[in-house]
Amino acid sequence: MLLAGDIGGTNTRLGVFAAASPRPAPIEVRTYSTDDFPTLESMLAAFLADAGQSPASIEGAAFGVAGPVVQGRAALTNAAWQIDARVVAGSLGLPSIRLLNDLIAMAHAVPVLAAGELRTIQAGAANPDGNLSLVAPGTGLGEALLVNSGGALVPSPSEGGHADFAARTAREAGLLAYLIDRFGRASYEHVISGPGLVNIHRFVHRSPCACVDPDAPDAAAEISHAALDRRCRGCVESLDLFVAVLGAEAGNTALRGMTTGGVFLGGGIPPKILPALEGATFLDAFRAKAPMEHLVAAIPVHVIVHPNPALLGAAVAAARRADDARR
Repeated sequence: MLLAGDIGGTNTRLGVFAAASPRPAPIEVRTYSTDDFPTLESMLAAFLADAGQSPASIEGAAFGVAGPVVQGRAALTNAAWQIDARVVAGSLGLPSIRLLNDLIAMAHAVPVLAAGELRTIQAGAANPDGNLSLVAPGTGLGEALLVNSGGALVPSPSEGGHADFAARTAREAGLLAYLIDRFGRASYEHVISGPGLVNIHRFVHRSPCACVDPDAPDAAAEISHAALDRRCRGCVESLDLFVAVLGAEAGNTALRGMTTGGVFLGGGIPPKILPALEGATFLDAFRAKAPMEHLVAAIPVHVIVHPNPALLGAAVAAARRADDARR
């Protein structure tokens, strides 16, 4: 049996999986409020009891964490937990576990996703020997590269979401100036994320918007809804700008990593704005890479619609840790 988790500042999803190649099979999955437990170890004990599993049945474990992982330790960005991989492993009676950034956990899932768990934006022609890239806008912007090493796709971390935002048009140059004035520096995360969409909305709406309160906690979702329903011209422009910058940055990852095997869009936002991504705006920006248009036009682009790829990816990582321990 394998134990996997997707650990967030608000909620944590845990699962017990049966080992299977290439994709572990879920046996029991439950979601808990992170703040209800003082530590990950206490939550794991409760989950295993709820699932009717003994720690002795667990062969491998891995957990994706919403925050940076340094030397087997992680501090959650929006919760008080301090996680130490050695302490967690000891609580489970395992020699070691995998503690991963949640985007790297998601990257582990990409090679095992089924066709029905993807929505294709550009079919392209996947190079079986090529690298892959993952761009995941949600509360923040995560990016990762999967390096093809002898046929094995190895996730490699990236903080590309914090790279400098590069404007391509006069309108984007105006957005860039606005963001620099507001934040002192403009990164891609200031544009391609839930808060980023709100930033764009504030830039576009220099007067109050009748549809959306930008200070509301669900403002990004409301902007998307108003745009997709075409209820507000400013919201439509806001989402168009968001989609264009997402397309451009997805194309940038393809060039930087030579990801001829495919570009994957994950995170919470892309599945919710599929109609906008399937229009011309995204692909026009993705392909506008002269003199490399021919290269990016041949790269498949997919949106991940699996409900929790980070949990699945953690299970894949747990299976690899169990295989390593058996060797």
